[in-house]
Amino acid sequence: MEPTHICKSCGNQFAGNYCNLCGEKVLRPRDHSFKQFLSTFLVAITFADSSVLKSLWIVVSKPGFLATEFVEGRRVRYLKPLSLFLVLNLVYFFFPVIQLFNASLNTQLLTPLGHWYGKLIALKILRMNIDLSAFSLLYNVKTTGFAKLMVMVFVFFASLPLNFLYKKNRRHFTDHIDYTIELACFNILINALFLSLLATLGLGHYFNEYVLTGIFITTNLYFLIRSAKVFYHDNGLQIVFKSLAMIVFLKIALEAYRAVLFFVTLWTM
Repeated sequence: MEPTHICKSCGNQFAGNYCNLCGEKVLRPRDHSFKQFLSTFLVAITFADSSVLKSLWIVVSKPGFLATEFVEGRRVRYLKPLSLFLVLNLVYFFFPVIQLFNASLNTQLLTPLGHWYGKLIALKILRMNIDLSAFSLLYNVKTTGFAKLMVMVFVFFASLPLNFLYKKNRRHFTDHIDYTIELACFNILINALFLSLLATLGLGHYFNEYVLTGIFITTNLYFLIRSAKVFYHDNGLQIVFKSLAMIVFLKIALEAYRAVLFFVTLWTM
């Protein structure tokens, strides 16, 4: 007979190493050892947890599979899309070389609304009585902090067209959001972190506006076409047409997100 334990979290009596009600683990003396502490620390700073690495590989190799598993109730083997998104989002904002979701003042001025933004910035600089370089420094610090919290605004905007493109595929509104979260994970991993790594290795001078646009379109088409077969069970040329339409909607969603980020940052300065 295995010894029974009283769960420290819920008070349930159980046998084994984990509570059958809440999943709380029974701590053993070895769990308090320095070796275990180092192991936990290594996992924390490298994200070397098997579920994280497995989930990252799934996002790249089988687009749409992670969201499908989650919305259909198979949630044990892989990390939840939102949890993976938060991990990647945290890592990305430590190395924001590629301006994807973290839009600096210079990036905002290059957007379609940049000319209008310039007038608002000029008025703000006059009120604050500082020069442009000081304003830019303050803006970039503030907008980075807000961007970490507001990336989900992009996810929400990007999920809206899916409700119409895949209206007949019997997916709930929140299912489209989970799918878009996986798409955001893919973009942070490939089009932000991986490209940032290449840039730091000395290849950044190849990444002009046209090259980056081509990379973004190609990688997102790869994800959208492959994931539509898995998540929406679509087939044929309609996948291609819907994926091309989504590329346009993703651009609109990104610009809308950047506009919200700009006004929130400017308003708080």
